[in-house]
Amino acid sequence: MRSLVPAFAALLLLVPPPAAVAADGPDVKLSTSQAGTGGSVTVTGGGWRKRTLLMILICGQSVPSRGVIGGTNSCANADGRSVTTDTEGRFRKELPVAEPPVPCPCVVHVATVTGPEAQADAILQVAGHTVEPLPAEPEGGRLSVLDDTRLDGSSGLLTWFGAPPARTLVLTVGNVGTSAVTDPVFQVGTSHGVFAPAWEERQWRGTIAPGRKAQIRLPAELAAGAHGDYTVSLKYGGKVLAEQPWAVGRPWGVTLFWVLVCLVVPAAVFRAGMAVVDRVRPRRPGGVRHRRLSMRLPYASARRRPQPSSNSTLPWFTPDADPGTAGRLSARHDDSPPSRTTPLRKGPT
Repeated sequence: MRSLVPAFAALLLLVPPPAAVAADGPDVKLSTSQAGTGGSVTVTGGGWRKRTLLMILICGQSVPSRGVIGGTNSCANADGRSVTTDTEGRFRKELPVAEPPVPCPCVVHVATVTGPEAQADAILQVAGHTVEPLPAEPEGGRLSVLDDTRLDGSSGLLTWFGAPPARTLVLTVGNVGTSAVTDPVFQVGTSHGVFAPAWEERQWRGTIAPGRKAQIRLPAELAAGAHGDYTVSLKYGGKVLAEQPWAVGRPWGVTLFWVLVCLVVPAAVFRAGMAVVDRVRPRRPGGVRHRRLSMRLPYASARRRPQPSSNSTLPWFTPDADPGTAGRLSARHDDSPPSRTTPLRKGPT
């Protein structure tokens, strides 16, 4: 038995050591921990999902332990960069240094744009930027999002004609504090593009005990005629808990309505104008009825006019007249009347 112990120990020495286990979740690293405005810093990361689009921002009033307190409103959004991870979930990107709209402490915030939510922060000191202490963390009950958020509901026929789109924001939160949270007041914000969210207070009725969770359903509504890509955000205690994209279709019914207006209104105005002109313009003497009679007169007179017969005899010609006189009469023009100086000889009675 003792002879087997050295052999087993030698066998363990031949087995290669196990590979180092990667840290749980994604991570972010910076090429330098301090940089000034106008410079740049190289951001690298690993442990992300493969082929995932990421957004990289410099945010103020933030620390890795508490995240971005004010949400994207605390970040230099105009100078952010996007990057896609490779097949191993790693990335590398050059980020220009810009001052965030709120004081430091500052971080480089990396978050997923599509798919399941994931984020990571790395501390960055922006040289020359104001530094102020973080707001005090609320005592007692604290809420944290446990599941992915979603938007329930669909657009109806009225929304197709420009009615305000409405959805219900659904998420599950848990109380990670030491005391119960009763009737919490949330802030639901909607933003379009790069604009800041417009926040509205929404109160949820109920009590969440420490270590318990509850499903929260809050209404979210946009302005009438809104269309495009929107983002619905949820904030509680000054911290953004969740963000959900919302693609709103264009209200084509409004476009169809204006097209019909542009076609129908001019046609109606034209018809009304022609009716007014027909009433105002002076009529011809005799009116419409007399004009119709005058058009029929030529045809009626033509039918009543006697047609000359081919066998009719001239009034000054008689068959028993002298042949010499008949010859002289035939030499004259048919339309010329006989001369009074030439007496016509009558035949025997």
